Amino acid sequence: MSTRFDRNFVRRTKRERYRVKKTSQGKPRLSVFRSTRNIYAQIIDDTRGCTLCSASSLDKEVQGEGSQGGREVAGKVGEVVAIRAQAAGIGGVVFDRGGYNYHGRVKLLADGARRGGLLF
Repeated sequence: MSTRFDRNFVRRTKRERYRVKKTSQGKPRLSVFRSTRNIYAQIIDDTRGCTLCSASSLDKEVQGEGSQGGREVAGKVGEVVAIRAQAAGIGGVVFDRGGYNYHGRVKLLADGARRGGLLF
């Protein structure tokens, strides 16, 4: 069974989303989606309901860093999304791990975003 439709995964996602919205204080949300092959990150403004910037392991800036969804690529995706966020005038975000454990590729993406200059 895929974790995307697992009952516990959905419960964790809802719980995490509630926590993020409660503590956001008007900041945009850095949302992470992790598939078996790739990793995606986007910064979302919940008040307007739009994506401000995004990055993934499929972007040309990230290609050639290693295996498509590997650990080194996750850190690079975090750095790229941080650079794009700063270009859009975003300095601080709230991290939304989206039901995934803060471990492995999700943690490396967050560390890469911090190295890129995002505050959270």
